[in-house]
Amino acid sequence: MMEKDQNINSDENNIKQENPKNEEFKDDKKKEKVLTTEEKNIELEDKLTRAFAEMENQRRRFEKEKDEAFEYGGFSFARETLNLSDNLERAKESLKNDESLKNSESLKKTLEHLEIIHKDILSIFKKNNIEPINSINKKLDPNYHQAMMEIEDDEKEPGTIVQEIQKGFLMKDRLLRPALVGVSKKASKKETINKVDKENEENKEKN
Repeated sequence: MMEKDQNINSDENNIKQENPKNEEFKDDKKKEKVLTTEEKNIELEDKLTRAFAEMENQRRRFEKEKDEAFEYGGFSFARETLNLSDNLERAKESLKNDESLKNSESLKKTLEHLEIIHKDILSIFKKNNIEPINSINKKLDPNYHQAMMEIEDDEKEPGTIVQEIQKGFLMKDRLLRPALVGVSKKASKKETINKVDKENEENKEKN
């Protein structure tokens, strides 16, 4: 019996000695499995990092959109409301130019009431961060002004705003409506000569 066991052990040893590569192959397989698991962990960590980064970007975008909606939510409404201010200005000019009402007490009172209403509207605009654009004597800026005509004026540098046709407005740092303006340009040579001749004639008459 003992002899039989010894033979079995001897056979196993012989198998191991004959196939040492089998043991090495098993060890390599174990190492390969460990490396693959580590790689998977690294890949998973990378995916999680990217997912968290994307979530953070989405959160920031949402916060920005929410802030803009809060600050500029009434943008379209504010733009439409500007028509009230325009109509009041037109009403005042129309009444002033009405010959039948000129110098009358009723005209004076009406204009005073319209002016009070207009000031109230501008006050409400200001409380809601809506401010008029100052244009007269400013250089034309396409970001804030829209040139509607050119007016010959040698006293002003070309491109200077000399007339405001419709007032522009800003809502905080955003353009609500551009100002419609008239800008200066150099007079033509013919008109310049005529102007000089006229001045010379006036000087002669004075002398």
